Amino acid sequence: MLRWARSVLFVGQMYAMMAIMAVFFTPWAIFDRRGAYAGVRTYCRYVRWTARWMVGLRTEVRGRVPVEEVLIGSKHQSFLDIILIVSVVPRPKFIMKKELGRAPILGWYAKRIGCVAVDRGRRRAAMRQMVEGVRHGDAPPRQLIIYPQGTRVAPGVKAPYKIGTAVLYEETGQPCVPAATNVGVFWPRKGILRKPGLAVVEFLEPIPPGLPAETFMARLEQVVETRSDALMAEAGFDPRPPGRESAEES
Repeated sequence: MLRWARSVLFVGQMYAMMAIMAVFFTPWAIFDRRGAYAGVRTYCRYVRWTARWMVGLRTEVRGRVPVEEVLIGSKHQSFLDIILIVSVVPRPKFIMKKELGRAPILGWYAKRIGCVAVDRGRRRAAMRQMVEGVRHGDAPPRQLIIYPQGTRVAPGVKAPYKIGTAVLYEETGQPCVPAATNVGVFWPRKGILRKPGLAVVEFLEPIPPGLPAETFMARLEQVVETRSDALMAEAGFDPRPPGRESAEES
C-alpha cells in the first residue's frame, strides 16, 4: 500500500512539474531552440532525481553517450527509457507516433526539438513521412532516435523489429548506435506502480554504415535483445519465461 501511495505521489508531481517547467522554459524555447533542449533535458533529469528519493528507483546510463550525428536504435519499454536518453543526449529527436504531436506540452516540445511524427496505421505513408521528415526537418542533424519495434514492449514479451529502422539507416548513411534497457521491470508501459531498483539504458557499440538491410536488422536485433535480456536478468527478472506472449500495440 505504501509503495502504491508513493507511486501516485511521484506520478502526480511528475506531470505537475512538466506543466511548471513548460511555463518557465517556453518563452526561451519559442525564440531559441536551445531553450527547448534545455527544458526537456532539465525535466528529464528532475524526473530521474525524484524517482530516486520518492520511489527508490535509481537510474543509470551506461556506455558511451552519442554526441555526434548518428541514428540510435533503442529498445522501448516505457516512458522512462525516453527520459534517460533525453537526459544525456545533447540534441535528441525521435521518430514518434502522430498522436503524440497533439499531446499538451509534450507535443509542442517534441516538435520544437525536431521530432518526426508518423502515422503508424498507414505503413507506406508512414515510411514517406519518416524519410521526408528526416530529410527536410528544420532541427539540427544530430541524434535521431527510433524504436525498431515501433511501440513499447513489456519485459518478457516478443515483438518483431520493423523495416523502418533499416530505411533510415540506408537513407542517412550514418552509424547506428544500438541501445538496450531494462526500465520496464520497474516502470511499466501502463499503470501507476513504480518499483525500487536500478533502471538502466545502455548504449552499445555502433553498427557501421553500409551494411545490407537484412544484415543490419539481424545484427541490431541480436545485440539489443541479448543485452536487454542481460540487463533484465541483472534486475532479477527472467526475460525468457515459458510461453512468452506477443506484444500488443500501445
